[in-house]
Amino acid sequence: MSKIKSYILLICFLFVSTSYSQESPYLKVLFEDSPMPDAYFFSNVEFTGESWVKNIDGKLLVNNHISFTPKNALFVQYHSAVSGNWTAEILYDKIRGIDYFVPADVLSFWMFLPNKDAMASLPNLSLGYNGQSKSVSLKDVFQNRPIKQWVQIKIPLDQFGENIVINGISGLKLSQAATSISNHSFLIDQIEFISEEPAPFITQKPNLISVKGFEKHIDLTWEKPTDMNVKYIQIYRKSGKDSDFKYIGIQHPWISGYTDFVGDSKETYTYQISYLNKDYLNTTPSNVLSTQTREMTDDELLDMVQESHLRYYWDGAESNSGLALENIPGRTTMIATGASGFGMMAIIAGVHRKFISREEAVERFLKMTRYLMNADRFHGAFPHFLNGETGKVVPFFGKRDNGADLVETSFLMQGLLTAKSFFDKNDPKEIEIRNNITKLWEEVEWDWFRQESSKDFLTWHWSPDQSWTINHQLIGWNETMITYFLAISSPTHNIPASMYYTGWASPSKKAQEYRTNWGKTKDGSMYKNGHTYEGIELPVGVSNGGPLFFIHYSYFGLDPHQLTDAYVNYFENNKRIAKINQNYCITNPKNHPGYGSDYWGLTASDGPYKYSADEPNPINDHGKITPTGALSSFPYTPEASMKALKNFYRNYGERWYGYYGFYDAMSLKDHWRSPLFMGLNQAPIVIMIENHRSGLIWELFMKNKDIKEGLKNLNIETEKINK
Repeated sequence: MSKIKSYILLICFLFVSTSYSQESPYLKVLFEDSPMPDAYFFSNVEFTGESWVKNIDGKLLVNNHISFTPKNALFVQYHSAVSGNWTAEILYDKIRGIDYFVPADVLSFWMFLPNKDAMASLPNLSLGYNGQSKSVSLKDVFQNRPIKQWVQIKIPLDQFGENIVINGISGLKLSQAATSISNHSFLIDQIEFISEEPAPFITQKPNLISVKGFEKHIDLTWEKPTDMNVKYIQIYRKSGKDSDFKYIGIQHPWISGYTDFVGDSKETYTYQISYLNKDYLNTTPSNVLSTQTREMTDDELLDMVQESHLRYYWDGAESNSGLALENIPGRTTMIATGASGFGMMAIIAGVHRKFISREEAVERFLKMTRYLMNADRFHGAFPHFLNGETGKVVPFFGKRDNGADLVETSFLMQGLLTAKSFFDKNDPKEIEIRNNITKLWEEVEWDWFRQESSKDFLTWHWSPDQSWTINHQLIGWNETMITYFLAISSPTHNIPASMYYTGWASPSKKAQEYRTNWGKTKDGSMYKNGHTYEGIELPVGVSNGGPLFFIHYSYFGLDPHQLTDAYVNYFENNKRIAKINQNYCITNPKNHPGYGSDYWGLTASDGPYKYSADEPNPINDHGKITPTGALSSFPYTPEASMKALKNFYRNYGERWYGYYGFYDAMSLKDHWRSPLFMGLNQAPIVIMIENHRSGLIWELFMKNKDIKEGLKNLNIETEKINK
């Protein structure tokens, strides 16, 4: 690489790093591993005439036996006929929050060619870039390379065209070149964009801390690497029958552990790890540790699931603030306010279960509350996202999203008030935590979020320079009941309890139109519903109850057993919504694969095409199941939720369960599983399993004196309505 090009890349890197406030840039990767073992969702195969590419539902096949980095590689088998043509695209998965990259000038991938005959008809390559880039002959690139082994191919980006910018590349296209009378194939793995600069060798030695066996998997933990040149952690395993270690997987350096599914085998498994640098050169291996899988009771399975999901908020937290990230992988310094509140309650459950010590939790809550005391607030309310290093608002959803988010603030306050009750000891650190929480709680100006033009309702957002530009009033049925409840309960800036009925449960024309618009039905438009769905009558809810997070987010601390308004008791109502969701998946009107009594949970999550809030009706059922849907419903449907947990883990765990618990969602029909762990979806599993087991989080939240007063005032208002 020329000195001038190196200098330009360095300047670009420094500009990107500075402009994103020390965000860690990502390499742009088109293929690393397929979460699903049969076909790769982010691919697209087309062919005409007598040409073809082997595929499943238009997707490239996956080879799970031969790969450059485990667990798999893409398998491209094709026929290039004279009377035909074929293309195969490998598309970039645009993960939310991964929106800037390490500067690169080379396309790199690894190929495995099984025989020399295949070389003559190797396809052409082009990049998805402003339509399509120039083509490069893979045959010319591969000439004189060895066969039957993995070979790294590097193609300078300028061969595809001038001034190609990494952010604009949407994928890689393989297209038919020379024809052949025979079928041919090759394997391709680790498709990424890199710099020509050689990577320094890693001097840090890896240290394996623990290996722990569960029913079907083993969790490894290691000392998180500090060397920035670590690209991956390599995982090696051998069983009692093996004489040598086998290379079984890779992990990104920002996660300090790995989940290895070994199935029902009761053998002893031995592990070691090493580091890979950016040129795929590895270090000397770590120390060696061994363990076995074991049979587990239902309570032990619940412990396992709670502990793994808690790691997202403990090991995976933003380092400066100790608060929760929006998703992993994703932005590395962007804190999600509501998810942080959920994480606080998960940490408290973790202390109760002895996953972490009370002393450790005290230090974390000191860090979190001290950070929040100095972070951006607007009339006491927090924004949706904050920069973990600076405490400044991050307008991630656009320039209008640069101020207060009252709903995310209520999710945060639910966690803080739970913590205030939990940290009740008379020592300086716990006293400081309580004092910090009291100040944050009492400074939220809930009453200020009543616009003059909409005084019957609370309004969701406020911008310091655009005022009420996002003019969204809070109208139930949805996830915002907790916002009204906390506003009624505030000791300093409360709203009248009557606003529960004029705002949240309003029967006004405005509220009816709002509910009808998003529900696409008049069912529940008056707040009351009364219709029967899947054999179950629903007292309150729009349509047939909506996505399951409606019965989760407001009720982590707010005990629905204790909440009865003029229409229904909310534990009973929520229980009905969870049962409707499961029954719909049993009925399965769209015939989605997998759906049934042990595979259910339609709610908001990442999706194969976009983030969506799925519901138990044919219009909003996209075929994806989200583990937090069924597992966070444990208090309402303990038997059905346990049935789902066992199915998710035992039958799908190898593709669905990771070091931070279950990945966000899966769609069997689309051959897709989310690459994300989501801040809003991991903690609910921990919290609601704990509420099912002990009622701890409900008890802590409800014992707060302000919450007791708020519930009392709401009950008085309900008595007036009932009269």
